[in-house]
Amino acid sequence: MGPAIPLRIPIDEAGDQLRQGAVLAYPTESCFGLGCDPANDEALERVLMAKERAEAKGLILIGGAWEHLRPYTGELSEAARARLAVLWPGPVTFLVPPSERVPARVQGAHPKVALRLTAHPHAARLCHAFGGALVSTSANREGCPAPRTAEEVAAELGNRIDGCVNGRVGMRVRPSAIVDAETGHRFR
Repeated sequence: MGPAIPLRIPIDEAGDQLRQGAVLAYPTESCFGLGCDPANDEALERVLMAKERAEAKGLILIGGAWEHLRPYTGELSEAARARLAVLWPGPVTFLVPPSERVPARVQGAHPKVALRLTAHPHAARLCHAFGGALVSTSANREGCPAPRTAEEVAAELGNRIDGCVNGRVGMRVRPSAIVDAETGHRFR
């Protein structure tokens, strides 16, 4: 299995590691998420490989502030901006028109990009420590249960990732809702 991964990386140290290309698991609203710098193509590839996830499925980006997500957002209608204002920050992932900065591996085969302004304190602090939006996908291989502890992440992904950020998962049992910001249609 290889060497054990660090399970309790402090948030400030994790921000530094992410800027250097690390792939880390971190606590979110409902489970441990797996993330990296969305602008680092090698890190994006490692996330997909760790999860055994098809690139076409795309990935969610989270931010701790609107400023983290704005660079990835194309033009929004007034109705879309109103939906975001009512439900963010919170456990709702919105599908929005992408800007030209959205990497192909993040968007996948979709016409829109999935963004969430997180209300989870550890995930939001991690985005602030990193200085921008982060990839956020459950820290499990496709088809396996989403982990709620760092120990479960280590057992599931082992040395496929660089470690786990210190913190606790939120109280939600279900993953975030996924809603089209323009139409209000709910996908999950």
